[in-house]
Amino acid sequence: MSDMAFNDRSTPLTLLETRRSGKPRDLIAPGPDADQLDHILRIAARTPDHGKLAPWRFVIVADDARAKLAEVITTAYRAERPQASATEIAALEQFAHQAPSLVVVLSSPRTGSHIPLWEQELSAGAACMNLLHAAHAMGFAGGWLTGWPSFSDAVRDAFGQAPERIAGFLFLGTPGRPLDERPRPDMEAIVSHWTGPVA
Repeated sequence: MSDMAFNDRSTPLTLLETRRSGKPRDLIAPGPDADQLDHILRIAARTPDHGKLAPWRFVIVADDARAKLAEVITTAYRAERPQASATEIAALEQFAHQAPSLVVVLSSPRTGSHIPLWEQELSAGAACMNLLHAAHAMGFAGGWLTGWPSFSDAVRDAFGQAPERIAGFLFLGTPGRPLDERPRPDMEAIVSHWTGPVA
């Protein structure tokens, strides 16, 4: 596949075969406009969902809210790590300002449901993947980041509340440089044929 164009949208299968994440720091304008983003999120919501619970939420962080997001993240980080360096804080500020568009996806489990939490969390991950596929199909690139902000309760509390968790920060835009391929798994190492219990 090395000679194939990345994110080749000529057919649905070539898009899936060549999809490549874009590094959020390399994504530039234009990003999806309001109508395109609405379309992307409607597609993202068409994901496997046992029990029809919709155990996820999408929070759009507009351009004019990025500075507030940076403040939330850096304040939470300083509270947890008072000795944080200026370099660490600058990196977290930059994190909040990447790419033209940002959607925070929350895993939002329905705790009163008989559907296992694990299945609900898997559905949230599938919604993230659907979001990326939809963005790529529209000609944009996307990057799904987690990192420290995703695991901070204080950052999560700016978007929701427990038992919700941040599944990821989904950054969308136009590639500012060619997308790099990365090593893919050896299929022989990850695919097997089951013939019965191991003796």
